[in-house]
Amino acid sequence: MGVLGEAIVLIVVIIGLVGAVVQVVPGGGFLVGAAVVVWAVVTGGQVGWTVGIIAAVAVVAAEVGKYLLAGRYLGKGGVPTRTLVIGAAAGVVGFFVIPVIGLPIGFVAGVYAAESARVRNQREARRSTGLAMRAVGLAILVELSGALIATGALLIGMWQT
Repeated sequence: MGVLGEAIVLIVVIIGLVGAVVQVVPGGGFLVGAAVVVWAVVTGGQVGWTVGIIAAVAVVAAEVGKYLLAGRYLGKGGVPTRTLVIGAAAGVVGFFVIPVIGLPIGFVAGVYAAESARVRNQREARRSTGLAMRAVGLAILVELSGALIATGALLIGMWQT
């Protein structure tokens, strides 16, 4: 792969890493993984395929792991999935009402409203909202970890070729 191709791959990886943290670009980890796998297929050889496999395994494991860990964390805290769905829907609406910062504001407001209506106790609703926010933070860290492993494999692979 030429210098221009590698530059494009790196730009896509950077966009994916930002998306994994900011969560405005859905599937930031998958974007990183896809860019690395494209580089690996075009590069080929032992280095390319090794990098591609490492990236694919890291990203898929992180994507699966973030849902399992966040779900387990919320399940232990007693926050139902329905509350997160309401929070996610409110986050999407918030994103369009207040661009960019409306997503987290809408998510938090939606989770709090859903839990407030469900438990009828403001203290418990605040606790559940805090749990949901921590679970989302955990999911972001897991997704970012997988994307960073894929990025590290890419950089080492680029250095080797």
